[in-house]
Amino acid sequence: MNTPRSGTESAHAAATRVFIVDDHALVREWLGHLLRRERDLVVVGEADEPGQALAAMAANPPHVAVIDISLRHGSGLELIKRLRARLPTVEIVVLSMHDALSDVERAFRAGATGYVMKRESTGQIVEAIREVRAERIFANSATLEQLKARFMGLPTGQETSPTDALSDREVDVFRRLGLGQTTPQIAEDLGVSLKTVQTYCGRMKDKLGLGDGQELARLAYRWHASHGRAG
Repeated sequence: MNTPRSGTESAHAAATRVFIVDDHALVREWLGHLLRRERDLVVVGEADEPGQALAAMAANPPHVAVIDISLRHGSGLELIKRLRARLPTVEIVVLSMHDALSDVERAFRAGATGYVMKRESTGQIVEAIREVRAERIFANSATLEQLKARFMGLPTGQETSPTDALSDREVDVFRRLGLGQTTPQIAEDLGVSLKTVQTYCGRMKDKLGLGDGQELARLAYRWHASHGRAG
């Protein structure tokens, strides 16, 4: 004879399963506390780097993954792409400090369906999780209007960013240069060779019309300073 499940067990089984990926323990703790207050959400795991995150989610797939796009070790964008290819039913919400329209576009192209800036209200994060779980796109209204304007070839009201001209991988390197990392450090964090990072830097200099690596590092630093802390 089957034993009926209790109301609590039934609610837990029906809840949206959420996995958190952020390289800051305090952010993970804060976000976990926030989500556990919601009866329809349950946190099923967390990780601070892409390899660990992908392995954990493959073993126990969540409904929604909340991913910081600027991870210290590895690339948030690459994680999104790998997660979309390996676990296509998992919806993805990006949690980021970056509000440049190009960053939002990169996240959506990679496979995210929601984008929330860390400075926005906590209610936005909960709403984003519920919206993407319902297979709807989520971003704040201003961002959605800007995306619509860009798609239609209309002015977006945003200034151009140096990152607009760069590839996803080049942006990863550019951000780390802005944090003051050396090319060997960047190679280690991204899991690529030093020669590969130097190639990315050369391409960035050409695309941005810069003369040398010092100019590139100064531009990256100024960009990082104007966009706040990356993480």
